[in-house]
Amino acid sequence: MNEERKAYQKKLQAQYDEWSAEIDKLRAKASNAGADMQIEYQNRLKELRAMQDAAEQRMSELKNASDDAWMDLKDGINDAWNSLGNAVRSASSRF
Repeated sequence: MNEERKAYQKKLQAQYDEWSAEIDKLRAKASNAGADMQIEYQNRLKELRAMQDAAEQRMSELKNASDDAWMDLKDGINDAWNSLGNAVRSASSRF
């Protein structure tokens, strides 16, 4: 595995871990929220979990890709990361 790919994977994993921690904080807030807010939290958390699953899938594809093919996956991975990041930031600022 080349160094650029290793650095990219490390960066993705660090960002993913940070977002996962933020999502965990939102889960904790949801459990303490009133009934109306809990529904909204749960809907948002469901969306975030789906995005997290997609990001995990992309990371898995990256890890399993050949050295020649991983660059072809990079745009799709960046899109998934941007979507998840924006959603986490939006949820965090809203709640």
